[in-house]
Amino acid sequence: MPGEGIKDLAEFIIEKLDDVSLGFEFVQDELIINVKPEGVCKTLQFLRDNKECSCQVLIDICGVDYPDRPERFEVIYQLLSMRQNHRVRVKVAVAEDVLVPTATGIFSSAGWYEREVWDMYGVMFEGNPDLRRILTDYGFEGHPQRKDFPLTGYVELRYDEELKRVVYEPVTLTQDFRSFDYLSPWEGMTDVQLPGDEKGAKPEFGWKDSKAG
Repeated sequence: MPGEGIKDLAEFIIEKLDDVSLGFEFVQDELIINVKPEGVCKTLQFLRDNKECSCQVLIDICGVDYPDRPERFEVIYQLLSMRQNHRVRVKVAVAEDVLVPTATGIFSSAGWYEREVWDMYGVMFEGNPDLRRILTDYGFEGHPQRKDFPLTGYVELRYDEELKRVVYEPVTLTQDFRSFDYLSPWEGMTDVQLPGDEKGAKPEFGWKDSKAG
């Protein structure tokens, strides 16, 4: 259970940010403040500068994808107060077409974190001076941590010896190999039963011993 001190802090924050906050919650004793997208900067500024909060370290900004929700994405700011010895998370729910104000004017480290969220999820941060890809290649298409992005991706790259450069080619896997049914993926091992193959059709001449040479 969260201590009385962090509970009092939560009520204090909500009282001071009444116009932009949407309430608070505790998850595994960690304080989470839910705010409106337009209230992100005000919230972060308050948490950094107020002496009761003193959250002067931005540890991370991360994203979460909930495709079935109208507000599909959550942007989560992880803050740490070394002086007060507590952590506060700020959570913002946004739809695909909603811009989130950049936090680079409050925490300089937010620039790279926002680039990562944009790269992985496609969430746009209004005012970020350098919003470009940071983990994928500059020619990459799509946002790989969205739930509707296939595990195999849409293109693959390789080094072409003739062209002496990296080239992109479409992934040639069929849809059957994109939606795994937990049968053996090894095309040539049709007569060897591996863990997970129990529901598969038994070969005409039975199973071979998978431990045999």
